[in-house]
Amino acid sequence: IRKIRGVGRRFAVLLCKKANIPLNIRAGEMSDEMIANITNVCNKPESYGFPQWFLNKRFDFKDGKFGQVTSTDLDSKLREDVERIKKVRVHRGLRHWWGLKVRG
Repeated sequence: IRKIRGVGRRFAVLLCKKANIPLNIRAGEMSDEMIANITNVCNKPESYGFPQWFLNKRFDFKDGKFGQVTSTDLDSKLREDVERIKKVRVHRGLRHWWGLKVRG
């Protein structure tokens, strides 16, 4: 599960626990029902009891919601956020624009 972009070690363990899947099972040994259960939990983690601080998209600027972003959605959200801070012309956005180090 950790091979999915946007799913880390801690999120993968909690994901398996919430989906009632043993941690020592391999991906090839999972049934279609287990995979569907993981997909459901990964798409809506807040409805399965994940705390807001545990999700990787803390505050979406457009809709104001918290959520877990994975795979290609992660790339597009990151690109949108960088374009937004460039457009607003904050310090971080200008550093991105100039191609300099942003964090240090």
